[in-house]
Amino acid sequence: MKIADTSNMLLFIPGCKTPDELNADQASCNIIHSQIAGFSNNYWELRRCRPKLKKLRKLLMEDPYEGPDSRKDQTLTFSKYTTEDLLSLIQASEEEILHQLEVIDACKIEGYWRILEFDYEMKLLNHVTQLIDSESWSLNKVPLRTCLEELGSLEPTEMIEHILLSYGRKYIDDAGEVYFEMHEDKICRAIAQMLLRNAVKFNLSDFQEVWQQSVPEGMTTRLDQLKGLALVDKSSRPDTIFLLKVEDLPEDNQERFNSLFSIREKWTEVDITPYIQDLCAEKQTVGALLTKYARSSMQNGVKVYNSRRPIS
Repeated sequence: MKIADTSNMLLFIPGCKTPDELNADQASCNIIHSQIAGFSNNYWELRRCRPKLKKLRKLLMEDPYEGPDSRKDQTLTFSKYTTEDLLSLIQASEEEILHQLEVIDACKIEGYWRILEFDYEMKLLNHVTQLIDSESWSLNKVPLRTCLEELGSLEPTEMIEHILLSYGRKYIDDAGEVYFEMHEDKICRAIAQMLLRNAVKFNLSDFQEVWQQSVPEGMTTRLDQLKGLALVDKSSRPDTIFLLKVEDLPEDNQERFNSLFSIREKWTEVDITPYIQDLCAEKQTVGALLTKYARSSMQNGVKVYNSRRPIS
């Protein structure tokens, strides 16, 4: 909200009626002398703002779902959230919250929204990719029914279908059978995260070799699949790569830039864009954000950006 000025003085009159509230069939109108209780030359104006959605993941990560056999899920009582709970806790519309739940691959379990614990998510994904490999299926045509039949003895069918929805696009063929087209980039990205999560830094060439060997046959790994997930450090010798997830960075604009410039003093626009793109307001560009929060200079013929203020 912001205060806006108006050229018309607003008068506050107790018991004042608008034209709509007056009876249309009144035969005569009486002039009434009223006492003015106050006046104002401004009013509050609503402005659309970016939804505060980082809190959504934070709440759901209080109790990630580790599977039906998890003792923690059976014995400990953590906070769990329904849609109504999230609406009361998150500064966003219902549409924005539901969209973000889809983005972060949350699922409803017994009426509560949950995020899968990463190891359990990778376990489910591994079941699916191994089945695809053993059956020699095309990655563009993975049958739901067969997946549920083959993997239903290992994991709940709801979880198998959820992992297919998270890492594939659902469609129905002419015969009415449900299939999934698997998202290569998302699967490669998840496997890269699994490899990087326990390493402070990884030799880039070694990582690329291990990464390619770890993805399902027929998939090709590329560094551009890791935007907003990992950062390559070309200033070290040899080049290294490390995990840097955009969802772990602060939501406030200035705090985000402070955090990024504490990690690396100077950034190219290509490197920093995945880490600030979500901060752009409606019709705002990454260039406008950089102009406001960073200072540009040339380094070896390449434009780089550094902080406008000292970073402690």
